[in-house]
Amino acid sequence: MKLHLTNADGNYLITGYGKGWVEINRQRYTSSLILLPNQLIPDWNVANIESVNGDHFEQIAALKPDVVLLGTGPSHKFIHPSLSVALTKAGLSLECMSTDAACRTYNILMAEGRNVAVALLL
Repeated sequence: MKLHLTNADGNYLITGYGKGWVEINRQRYTSSLILLPNQLIPDWNVANIESVNGDHFEQIAALKPDVVLLGTGPSHKFIHPSLSVALTKAGLSLECMSTDAACRTYNILMAEGRNVAVALLL
Protein backbone atom coordinates (compact mmCIF):
# COMPACT_ATOMS: atom_id res chain seq x y z
CA MET A 1 0.00 0.00 0.00
CA LYS A 2 1.25 3.47 -0.86
CA LEU A 3 0.71 6.25 1.65
CA HIS A 4 0.40 9.91 0.82
CA LEU A 5 1.27 12.84 3.06
CA THR A 6 1.66 16.35 1.80
CA ASN A 7 5.12 17.05 3.23
CA ALA A 8 7.58 15.31 5.56
CA ASP A 9 9.57 18.52 6.16
CA GLY A 10 12.90 16.68 5.98
CA ASN A 11 11.78 13.92 8.34
CA TYR A 12 11.54 10.20 7.76
CA LEU A 13 8.13 9.33 6.34
CA ILE A 14 6.65 5.90 5.70
CA THR A 15 5.67 6.10 2.04
CA GLY A 16 4.43 2.52 1.59
CA TYR A 17 4.23 -0.92 3.15
CA GLY A 18 3.29 -4.48 2.36
CA LYS A 19 3.84 -8.02 3.53
CA GLY A 20 7.49 -8.23 4.64
CA TRP A 21 8.51 -4.70 3.61
CA VAL A 22 8.18 -1.03 4.43
CA GLU A 23 9.11 1.96 2.30
CA ILE A 24 10.65 4.99 4.02
CA ASN A 25 11.15 8.14 1.95
CA ARG A 26 10.63 5.91 -1.10
CA GLN A 27 13.40 3.42 -0.14
CA ARG A 28 12.33 -0.16 0.56
CA TYR A 29 13.42 -2.08 3.68
CA THR A 30 12.80 -5.77 4.29
CA SER A 31 14.14 -6.30 7.82
CA SER A 32 12.85 -5.09 11.17
CA LEU A 33 13.78 -1.50 12.02
CA ILE A 34 13.29 1.43 14.36
CA LEU A 35 12.18 4.77 12.98
CA LEU A 36 11.87 8.25 14.48
CA PRO A 37 11.16 11.45 12.55
CA ASN A 38 14.88 12.30 12.46
CA GLN A 39 16.52 8.88 12.81
CA LEU A 40 16.40 5.51 11.07
CA ILE A 41 17.91 2.40 12.64
CA PRO A 42 17.77 -0.30 9.94
CA ASP A 43 18.31 -3.98 10.62
CA TRP A 44 16.86 -3.98 14.16
CA ASN A 45 17.90 -7.44 15.30
CA VAL A 46 14.40 -8.80 16.00
CA ALA A 47 13.04 -11.57 13.80
CA ASN A 48 9.52 -11.81 15.24
CA ILE A 49 7.38 -10.95 18.26
CA GLU A 50 8.57 -14.03 20.15
CA SER A 51 12.20 -12.86 20.00
CA VAL A 52 11.55 -9.41 21.50
CA ASN A 53 13.29 -8.95 24.87
CA GLY A 54 13.88 -6.21 27.41
CA ASP A 55 17.16 -5.10 25.80
CA HIS A 56 15.26 -4.12 22.66
CA PHE A 57 13.13 -1.69 24.66
CA GLU A 58 16.17 -0.29 26.48
CA GLN A 59 17.53 0.60 23.03
CA ILE A 60 14.29 2.42 22.20
CA ALA A 61 14.12 4.20 25.58
CA ALA A 62 17.68 5.52 25.03
CA LEU A 63 16.39 7.35 21.93
CA LYS A 64 14.16 9.47 24.20
CA PRO A 65 10.95 9.46 22.16
CA ASP A 66 7.67 10.92 23.40
CA VAL A 67 5.60 7.98 22.15
CA VAL A 68 6.53 4.37 21.31
CA LEU A 69 4.69 2.15 18.82
CA LEU A 70 5.44 -1.51 18.17
CA GLY A 71 4.34 -2.98 14.86
CA THR A 72 3.95 -6.66 15.71
CA GLY A 73 3.80 -8.06 12.19
CA PRO A 74 0.74 -8.91 10.11
CA SER A 75 -1.52 -9.33 13.15
CA HIS A 76 -2.00 -7.43 16.38
CA LYS A 77 -0.22 -9.11 19.29
CA PHE A 78 0.62 -8.07 22.82
CA ILE A 79 3.90 -8.48 24.67
CA HIS A 80 4.29 -9.28 28.35
CA PRO A 81 4.55 -6.02 30.36
CA SER A 82 7.80 -7.21 31.96
CA LEU A 83 9.55 -6.82 28.59
CA SER A 84 8.93 -3.08 28.38
CA VAL A 85 10.15 -2.14 31.89
CA ALA A 86 12.78 0.21 30.42
CA LEU A 87 10.02 2.22 28.75
CA THR A 88 7.96 2.32 31.94
CA LYS A 89 10.96 3.56 33.92
CA ALA A 90 11.46 6.29 31.31
CA GLY A 91 7.81 7.35 31.68
CA LEU A 92 6.85 6.01 28.25
CA SER A 93 3.91 3.87 27.30
CA LEU A 94 4.01 1.27 24.56
CA GLU A 95 1.26 0.83 21.99
CA CYS A 96 1.25 -2.55 20.25
CA MET A 97 -0.54 -2.90 16.92
CA SER A 98 -0.16 -4.64 13.60
CA THR A 99 2.71 -3.34 11.50
CA ASP A 100 0.42 -1.74 8.92
CA ALA A 101 -1.51 0.11 11.65
CA ALA A 102 1.80 1.20 13.23
CA CYS A 103 2.93 2.63 9.87
CA ARG A 104 -0.22 4.71 9.52
CA THR A 105 -0.15 5.84 13.16
CA TYR A 106 3.53 6.82 12.94
CA ASN A 107 2.84 9.06 9.92
CA ILE A 108 -0.05 10.79 11.69
CA LEU A 109 1.92 11.43 14.88
CA MET A 110 5.04 12.50 12.97
CA ALA A 111 2.97 14.96 10.89
CA GLU A 112 1.65 16.42 14.17
CA GLY A 113 5.24 17.14 15.19
CA ARG A 114 5.44 14.38 17.80
CA ASN A 115 8.76 12.67 18.53
CA VAL A 116 7.35 9.20 17.89
CA ALA A 117 9.42 6.02 17.74
CA VAL A 118 8.05 3.07 15.82
CA ALA A 119 9.68 -0.34 15.96
CA LEU A 120 8.48 -2.42 13.03
CA LEU A 121 8.67 -6.19 12.85
CA LEU A 122 8.79 -7.14 9.18
